Amino acid sequence: MNPRITLVGPAHPYKGGGARHTTELAHHLAGAGHRTRIESWAAQYPSALYPGEQTITAPEGEPFADTRHALAWYRPDGWWATGRRLARSEDLVVLTLFSPVQVPAYLGVLAGLRSVRGRRARVVVLCHNVLPHERRAVDVSLVRALLRRVDGVLTHTDEQAHLAEGLLGFGRRRPLVASMPPHLPETGGERAHPGGEAGERRHLLFLGIVRPYKGVDVLLRAMAEGVPGDVTLTVAGEFWGGSEETVALIRRLGLVDRVHLREGYVPAEELPKLFAEADAMVLPYRAATASQNVWLAHEHGLPVVATRAGALADHVREGVDGLLCAPDDVADLARVLAEFYRPGVPERLRAGVRPVDAEPYWKAYIERLLEA
Repeated sequence: MNPRITLVGPAHPYKGGGARHTTELAHHLAGAGHRTRIESWAAQYPSALYPGEQTITAPEGEPFADTRHALAWYRPDGWWATGRRLARSEDLVVLTLFSPVQVPAYLGVLAGLRSVRGRRARVVVLCHNVLPHERRAVDVSLVRALLRRVDGVLTHTDEQAHLAEGLLGFGRRRPLVASMPPHLPETGGERAHPGGEAGERRHLLFLGIVRPYKGVDVLLRAMAEGVPGDVTLTVAGEFWGGSEETVALIRRLGLVDRVHLREGYVPAEELPKLFAEADAMVLPYRAATASQNVWLAHEHGLPVVATRAGALADHVREGVDGLLCAPDDVADLARVLAEFYRPGVPERLRAGVRPVDAEPYWKAYIERLLEA
């Protein structure tokens, strides 16, 4: 008999890849015959801990009908009550972990689950990030406490599994690994340059939340060091903690006329225009777990210039639909960007881009989740 499953995590109206992943996972589990529900948030984080807008008005994909928004970071009684309710009805509870800020609520849910005698629900933590890229000492203690209290752990890369294994300690069941499946926003746009359309835009795109580990400063220095002077760049996304340092660096590097900051969350309907104006997406990450941005660029016909951080390189066929460089290396990124703009290279790489086939990824992912 198929297990009854509840996913605990963000869903619309929360924005971004986390909410899309939770929602798509629910759709695919239901499509595989599992009775599936989502327990989502009425208030996920205190505003002081998340400086941007947390929610959006228009969904970026089909919402999952059986979604409940009852959890709130400021209602511990609700965490416990949710756990008790799930203990009586579910076979599997999946806690989606993005940040240690979620851990107190998840520990409350676990306490509610364990307060019910004869409970049947097993609990798996699905780690999008085992620990933050920029972490505090308390983060390690919180995540360790969560991982040691559940029945299984699923991560998206071998590196993340190794990190989780260190927190679990000796003698515990090892974390499992499943490649992150595609969960792209529905943009309603056509591919940016269908069929390898000729002509260069002499323009590059960075898309996503701007945080230190994403390496935008490395990209700006590479632009100043070795990229042809007529090539421009758009940095589109929310700036974690403000854009003042980035603006100051742009001025110091003499890039004011070449770099445009499009600050704020980019809704799905604006993505086709950004992609249509660019020759490539650049992912200059210092560190990474798994990212949708390679597939998102390919979905819109763009090649990708990325570092070999985390799983980014797994989805780039070097020399076919993108180019790769070392992480946190200004000179190597400048070299690769200069190589990208050699005559004929943008057109050749664009012609090699193919959209991802999502279904095999999702099938393998669900099998691994149930195994965990």
